[in-house]
Amino acid sequence: MKWLLGAVGLMAAPAAAQTTPLFASDDPIHIKIAGPVNAVARGAEDSTAPREATLSLAGTAETYPIRLSARGITRRLKLTCSFPPLRVDFAQKPPASSLFAGQGRLKLVTHCQNDTGFQQHLLLEYSAYRIFNLISPVSFRARLATVDYAEPNGKVSTTRWGFFIEDMDDAAKRNGMTRAQVGDRILSTQLDPKQAARMALFEYMIGNLDWSMRAGPQGEGCCHNGRLLSGRGSPLFAPMPYDFDYSGLVDAPYAVPPDGIPVRSVKTRYYMGYCRFNSEVVAAAAEFRAKRPAIETMFAQLPLAERPRAKALSYLAAFYNDIATDDSVRAKVLNKCIG
Repeated sequence: MKWLLGAVGLMAAPAAAQTTPLFASDDPIHIKIAGPVNAVARGAEDSTAPREATLSLAGTAETYPIRLSARGITRRLKLTCSFPPLRVDFAQKPPASSLFAGQGRLKLVTHCQNDTGFQQHLLLEYSAYRIFNLISPVSFRARLATVDYAEPNGKVSTTRWGFFIEDMDDAAKRNGMTRAQVGDRILSTQLDPKQAARMALFEYMIGNLDWSMRAGPQGEGCCHNGRLLSGRGSPLFAPMPYDFDYSGLVDAPYAVPPDGIPVRSVKTRYYMGYCRFNSEVVAAAAEFRAKRPAIETMFAQLPLAERPRAKALSYLAAFYNDIATDDSVRAKVLNKCIG
């Protein structure tokens, strides 16, 4: 794919790297993580210290030593989740023949609570990654997995859905780009207009208010629930979103709108894009309309229960009503753009 130059988009990319095997397919996998899993979960709020464990791929002889640790911020709190998101560090490089070839450190999104309803929230968050994959290649890929969690004796204590998130450097390399080197804040004029428009409209689509493509927590770099890529001969930065559990599409029980946003529920959409990209958003809306059949097909293939699937599709249908025409995009979405 070719991209435009300079202020209207990213320039043509060099030959892109191949996707790593783990993220080259959307077929769910089945893995087993064995080790002090319960201890990691119980101590998550106070410690992210890694513990020795193993990861095995079902149906194969693949078993790897890993270091397992809790990660995240809100979901590491006991009041939010009894089971935290995890970080998987491979203690040694998996061989080239492995599904995990090329992986060093991976984020694993987990079920948060044992209640079966949280399985649906996880699958809906996974669907958000898949939606943005269909909209833009400059996106984090995800791989759904059935995860058997076992103690050191090998006895499985629980089995739940989870998904791995592609490493940022791998996502950058796949797009012929690199991780941007920036501080805590950038200017909106430093953003690639086409990608910024796609991201802002996507976040509106899923009802996410917990993000920024310009700023991050002090001392942690830009951006909040997003990352910036650079390259392709352009001085502009391409934003790439992640972490969608606070979105209206997922509708997690703990999700509330951020302070300062004038809505009472995360189900209420509120546009947070910049006015300077309005013309690109109108063009992006046409891309979103064209991708609607593919998005609905993807939802039909997910292992969601029928009621959450129907609610999600209804929620997305309301978005498509908002962007049905160029005029409706301007009237219903861009009327609240940030100057």
